[in-house]
Amino acid sequence: MRGHRPGLRCAPSGLRPSPKRTLVTPAQLVPVVLWMTGTLLSFSAMAIAIRELSRALGILEILALRSAIGLVILLAIGLARPALLRAVRTRHIWLHLMRNGVHFAAQVAWATSLTLLPLATVFALEFTMPAWTALLAALFLHERLTQSRIGAVVLGFVGVLVIIRPGLQSFQPAALLTLAAAFGYGIALTTTKRLTATDTTFGIIFWMNLMQLPMNLAGSDPLFILKLGTAQIVPVIGLGIAGLASHYCLSNAFRAGEATLVVPLDFMRIPLIALVGWSLYGEALDIYVFAGAGLIISGVLWNLRAETMRTPSLHTGAA
Repeated sequence: MRGHRPGLRCAPSGLRPSPKRTLVTPAQLVPVVLWMTGTLLSFSAMAIAIRELSRALGILEILALRSAIGLVILLAIGLARPALLRAVRTRHIWLHLMRNGVHFAAQVAWATSLTLLPLATVFALEFTMPAWTALLAALFLHERLTQSRIGAVVLGFVGVLVIIRPGLQSFQPAALLTLAAAFGYGIALTTTKRLTATDTTFGIIFWMNLMQLPMNLAGSDPLFILKLGTAQIVPVIGLGIAGLASHYCLSNAFRAGEATLVVPLDFMRIPLIALVGWSLYGEALDIYVFAGAGLIISGVLWNLRAETMRTPSLHTGAA
């Protein structure tokens, strides 16, 4: 959970980010909400798979497995539908490389923190990401920071603080890993939004898996596959499917709406993963989690309502 300044400088106008929408209707919001629902479920399933596989494999080996499975699935789909493979051609290969390099580093930090902290804490700390994404989108994609979008981010941060109740434990090294991952994801998300203006969703995901596979293999045991047993079959399948589905849904969410509209919806991952951590791993679940989730969801609903009611006149003056 987001680098294209050279491309923006010389790209034809047709390759620039699409003009800002002056009105977002409920019909336009529905696909954003649906795609983000798929994203939330996929990221939660992936977190569970990573934690289960970490009992047998290292983090880079898990991520290498994810990239390899994803690439095999994508190639199979591409062989069945050759038009998809032809569509992976891109004029922005360096932007893909930058995105995937940053995303790789963020992913390693995030996956490592999943094995060291409660799931709800990891996901809560990760939600410093929307602030970076909103700022980066405003700077490089020229998206507006409306009052409701700023409000959703602020309420989200307040909700996060209520959930984690900052103290000495919040500043342990694993927490810093998650915060570093959040910044990297903010860069990768912004770059993803830029790429959706010129590249297909299939192409974005294809290049992600193709580029990140050798990055992960470079730090893996060449024979790590031999460490897997029957107990890892389900987590491996879940890792492969969820890894692809999360980015497919996220890319389509960005295609359907602006980054500063899409990202606040991701806050809902916190209450979801808190329940998962409680039910599967016995991680503490208390009233503060639900109080924080209430603030987060209130911000999301406020922003969604404001997006549906915004009129063109609101875009003619200062924000």
